Amino acid sequence: MLLSSKRTLKWAVLLLWVAIVAVAVPFAGKLPDVVKAKSAAELPRGAQSTEVEKLTDRFRDGKQAPAVIVYARTAGVTPADRAEADADRRTLAPLAAGPVDAPQPSHDGRALLLTVPLHDNDDLTDNAEKVRDMATGHVPRGLEVKVTGPAGAALDSGDAFRKVDKPLLLVTILLVAAVLLLTYRSPILWLLPLASAAISLQVSTAVVYLLGKYAGLYVADGMSTILNALVFGITTDYAMLLLARYREELRRHEDRYRAMAVALRRAAAPITASAATVCLGLLCLLAAHMGFNYALGPVGAIGVIGGLVVVMTLLPAMLVVLGRWVFWPRVPHFGDAPPARGGVWDRVGRRVAARPRLVWTLGAALLAALAAGCLGLHTGLDRAHFLTTTPNSVQGERLAAAHYPGDESRPLQIVSGKPVDLHGISGIARVAAPETSSDGRLTRTAVVLADPPDSDAAQRTVERIRHAEPDALVGAGAASELDLADAQAHDRRVVIPLILGVVLVVLMVLLRALVAPLLVIATVVASYFAALGASWLLFRHAFGFPALDIQVALMGFLFMVALGVDYNLFLVSRIREETARSGHRAGVLRGLGVTGGVISSAGLVLASTFGVLGVMPVTMFVEIGVLVALGVLLDTFLVRSVIVPALALDTGPRFWWPGPLSRTPARPAPDREPVPNA
Repeated sequence: MLLSSKRTLKWAVLLLWVAIVAVAVPFAGKLPDVVKAKSAAELPRGAQSTEVEKLTDRFRDGKQAPAVIVYARTAGVTPADRAEADADRRTLAPLAAGPVDAPQPSHDGRALLLTVPLHDNDDLTDNAEKVRDMATGHVPRGLEVKVTGPAGAALDSGDAFRKVDKPLLLVTILLVAAVLLLTYRSPILWLLPLASAAISLQVSTAVVYLLGKYAGLYVADGMSTILNALVFGITTDYAMLLLARYREELRRHEDRYRAMAVALRRAAAPITASAATVCLGLLCLLAAHMGFNYALGPVGAIGVIGGLVVVMTLLPAMLVVLGRWVFWPRVPHFGDAPPARGGVWDRVGRRVAARPRLVWTLGAALLAALAAGCLGLHTGLDRAHFLTTTPNSVQGERLAAAHYPGDESRPLQIVSGKPVDLHGISGIARVAAPETSSDGRLTRTAVVLADPPDSDAAQRTVERIRHAEPDALVGAGAASELDLADAQAHDRRVVIPLILGVVLVVLMVLLRALVAPLLVIATVVASYFAALGASWLLFRHAFGFPALDIQVALMGFLFMVALGVDYNLFLVSRIREETARSGHRAGVLRGLGVTGGVISSAGLVLASTFGVLGVMPVTMFVEIGVLVALGVLLDTFLVRSVIVPALALDTGPRFWWPGPLSRTPARPAPDREPVPNA
């Protein structure tokens, strides 16, 4: 390593990173500028609803996301209420993407509906906020006014993310700092992993911004929240693993540059394999149809690569510059004996080794019992539960539903080369007059259904319309909800097997075996279902959520498998190293003993970073955060520390089949490597 042969290079590395950070910070702050706030941005690729959105440019009013203002008075609307709604129509006309029709009265005489068409572009949330401010600024007493429709929903979603992004990052930093302080009990050392995570986040965010600005990378609402948790968690984990290996080597080598070179060489394989596993797992999302899933792949991979580069370059430079004293008060000196046996993880290992088959059988039974919670699981949240609170747009939908049939705020849009015939199709409340495209080749018909768009009844009506009009494209409203559910089902069928295949290949290459990777994959999948079952019980009975968001199962699987494999990878790769030197049984126990503490701390860090998502006002992120945090804790303290060592001990050298360790006697090795002359 150049750091050991050219010691002045450490200063060049530090100066280079100072320059990189100075350039990256201003760009990182501009990330919100490239977030696609359009309501159509997350529609499934190739779906009818997406094709309908693409064709809207051929109509006079272009792509729109209506802001629907509902005026309601229990005793019946008054002339003053009508005057207020008509005044709003005139005031809001300059913001509209097309003509603003007169307010539509309800049949019961208690409500008015004003639809303001807004351009569905990156200014949507800003314009929707102006509509809401103008409409609710001066309201006659007793009149209830709510803004709903696609524009209202986009505004509520944007508000939810803007209000919590910075506080969430601060809470993440504080939690990670607390875990690091408890782990190292050092006034200085805890700062290095935290600084590495902060720098990797700034650099990764800057790269995402630049690719979004100049290369067309799609950055969705909420992407920065996932990026914060992923980068902070994974960078801190890698830093802690390198620090642990460096501390070991400082006891074996007098020269700290030599110690760092050896530590980097031995830590590089598992850390790089971990990064490759997570990156490739994330990039499997490029096969997804859901817009958010598809976008998360490259954005998440950028964050993981940023963390890897920082830990493998900047952190070593900082450590060799600061010297051994950075570990104070527990400074590792050359010639110090390794920590005495008898620690927590040594004791765990001896207990596991006494009856390994019984241990892993009981562990599997516990995971199965937790996984049984999945039996009553429901998926598919309705729009009323998109946020953990009841936002203005949901209140507006409920208000509109109380006075109008179906959902006037989100009608279907049917685009065809000829007028459509919808006579005889049940579930339709109203059909508007068709609109002709600018070139005269297409017609677009708005259809209000008798049932709410996120109901099963409305989606069955969409299927009937598509069957009756096979040459037409049916989008928006209930059609979008149906296409989203179909796309998510496709993503689960396609992406989950891809992730499992990629992770298995990486493990096989790193461990040079087949049995060990298969057993590790099986334990991680088991811990995923156990975490899913336990999480569902919490969501249903503690949080009061009626269902899982349709994206949670896939997102949870991705993070659980890709990140959960990490800790098993770190453990099993160290067991392999120790087995080659001391024999299988001793290698398993030694590998668990030396990695148990650092991997447990790393697991706590990762669980904390995802657990922070539990305070988000967006239900999907709450569910993802709780699921991944529970899964990481299960994997860290049960699967990795108990079940995997028990399986390795029970299978014996066959654990490494068909690799050389399965048939070649291990060579005894001294407790400590020979120390080269410095």
